[in-house]
Amino acid sequence: MRYLKIAAFFCFSFQAALTVAAEWKPAESTLMTRWAKNVSPDNAHSEYPRPQMVRKDWLNLNGLWEYAICAKDDPQPKEFDGKILVPFPVESALSGVKEAVTPEDRLWYRRTFAVPEFAQGQRLLLHFQAVDWHAQVSVNGRQVGEHKGGYDPFTFDITDALTDAAEQEIVVSVWDPTNKGPQPRGKQVLEPRGIWYTAVTGIWQTVWLEAVPETYVRSLKIVPDLDANCLRLTVTTDGDAEVWAKAFDGEQPIASAEGKTGKTLALAIESPKLWSPDSPFLYDLRVGVQDGDEVASYFGMRKIEVKKDEAGVNRLFLNNEALFQIGPLDQGWWPDGLYTAATDDALVYDVEITKKLGFNMARKHVKVEPERWYYHCDRLGLLVWQDMPSGGGAGEPVGDGTKFPRSAFELEWKRVITAFHNHPSIVMWVPFNEGWGQHETPAIVEATKQLDPTRPVNEASGWSDEGSGDVKDIHKYPGPAMPPVEEKRVGVLGEFGGLGLPVRGHLWWDKRNWGYRNLTSLEQLQTDYDNLIQRLRPMIGKGLAAAVYTQTSDCEGEVNGLMTYDREVVKFDLEHMHAVHAPLFLPPPIIITKVIVPTSVKEPQTWRYTTDEPKDGWQTPDFDDSSWKEAIGGFGRADTPGAVIRTEWHSDDIWLRRTFQLKNTDWNNVQLRIHHDEDVEVYLNGKHIASYTDFLTEYTDLPLNKDAQAALRVGKNTLAVHCRQTRGGQYIDVGLVDVIEKPRSSP
Repeated sequence: MRYLKIAAFFCFSFQAALTVAAEWKPAESTLMTRWAKNVSPDNAHSEYPRPQMVRKDWLNLNGLWEYAICAKDDPQPKEFDGKILVPFPVESALSGVKEAVTPEDRLWYRRTFAVPEFAQGQRLLLHFQAVDWHAQVSVNGRQVGEHKGGYDPFTFDITDALTDAAEQEIVVSVWDPTNKGPQPRGKQVLEPRGIWYTAVTGIWQTVWLEAVPETYVRSLKIVPDLDANCLRLTVTTDGDAEVWAKAFDGEQPIASAEGKTGKTLALAIESPKLWSPDSPFLYDLRVGVQDGDEVASYFGMRKIEVKKDEAGVNRLFLNNEALFQIGPLDQGWWPDGLYTAATDDALVYDVEITKKLGFNMARKHVKVEPERWYYHCDRLGLLVWQDMPSGGGAGEPVGDGTKFPRSAFELEWKRVITAFHNHPSIVMWVPFNEGWGQHETPAIVEATKQLDPTRPVNEASGWSDEGSGDVKDIHKYPGPAMPPVEEKRVGVLGEFGGLGLPVRGHLWWDKRNWGYRNLTSLEQLQTDYDNLIQRLRPMIGKGLAAAVYTQTSDCEGEVNGLMTYDREVVKFDLEHMHAVHAPLFLPPPIIITKVIVPTSVKEPQTWRYTTDEPKDGWQTPDFDDSSWKEAIGGFGRADTPGAVIRTEWHSDDIWLRRTFQLKNTDWNNVQLRIHHDEDVEVYLNGKHIASYTDFLTEYTDLPLNKDAQAALRVGKNTLAVHCRQTRGGQYIDVGLVDVIEKPRSSP
């Protein structure tokens, strides 16, 4: 009889599962990730969503909900359109819907649940990790609250709205004006193009229930204090209470404290194990109300600051040591879930591959991730620069130009900082990006620093600098470049690179794919990337403290990712990338540059040139160039950025030759000093030493390989150059320099 009952139960469960599966499948999509096949209504983001404040009694409400898209001002519909898989946004394939929602629409959700057994005699909290944008929530027909903000978690106590019925009803309505309103929205637009991506509407992170007693832990504020060897902890509860905290190293208790709610507790951490990218050690933490509620958490002992090194140059210091930070611009978009990764494993993969590529940081770009992403950064050791998603208003290139009210922006920004403050991986706050929605910058910076004085504030990454905050940030494509050294702020390169390579079979669409520089092979991509990275080391010597490469993955029409959009192809060799990045983490050097062959930027240099295609062998030392014209460099058009025009050049092609004498070849690191616009080939004594496509906007020192350096000889040498004009400005000037790197300790 017992076997029959069990068999009957499994038969019922199997039939129920078949029914659920039949109600949902992913919508048609041109591109999916490998993790999409693991998604089902039974397991959609089933992990506990808040790793820094964990309780054992909770109920995940992800899964199939009813949905309807109605006119914005219409009442709740009597009939719904179908089923949607929460927490995937309605525009995504994994939602099972993949329908656009306009500012004239309202998105409705509905589901029922049974009050869980563990909630008996307790308060029941309804948590939303993120809903974009204006959510109104009712339970059993009674409105329990509303929230404006697409990126911060919010909670409603629904206990008083519960009934004695077996099933309780939740209804959520969401309105989102996307880029027709001024609210923070990041890169979402109604008509995706270029660097602007598909809109996201509605629930896009986990929805869940949690049971708590009358007096419970509402929040924790965790502040590591390395200078005092202690952890400072503030516990907020729902009502006055005596609270306690215990810290653990594994199973071993190492510190404890007791006190009043709202008062800062100090837990002495003797000889702390420091958290860093190389050693991301996390202590466990348990916090509770005396004889009541208890939560599990964790913390990392680390310190981040801007201060001067021994040479008087501002640097980013981690745990009292200067550390160069390099990592990708991380958009956090997915082809199957848009804002929402298919699974938690997908979130982990992005963090792991970033580390495996030899980076120690990621800049989370105008998006806020689910808290579990930051948890994975905490445990795996990835530094995070956290942007605030940009909105409309001053400087915003999309939207209707509505002036953004500072109060609304600042409120959501403060909520984001408060919600994610405790993650040791977050080491910088970035309120604005490139002037998008930028307003009252010094005031926003000051408000940020008052809320969190423990982290540097980067007032605006790129473009509109107003001199506030701790960081001077520039963008340069392809770059690299560095801002001028300042007395009070540290200099960083907030975006550079953007080398684009479309990979057939892994594209969001077949047309309109682009990068800041478009390449045609993986080999060329790696070579050009190496050249960019090798140029950072001298800049570090001069004061550059960090660099952000664009970007983690391809994203819709952008193909400048380290990976394809579906994460199936990593475009770079992992072991090679580690080797390329390793020198960046050495102590900052002293850089001495000696000119071998001068350019014409300061004094005019004489060249032989022709604009008619020469005979074969034009690049060799013994070629007869006596019929060529003679003129001084540089050659080009006066409207070319960064050019020093001494001889006008307007044809499609130009060939240049010059000779120079050397008394010795005892050089350290010969580099090409060049300004080209556009494609150029350079030969030294008949040997091809460099080729570059596209253009530069300033004179730049580019590394050469050992074979190129070996081409130099004592006595007469010949430098030969071919430059081809394709579009826009045009310019060419070339020289050679020796770049010497010395340790700071050298005299």
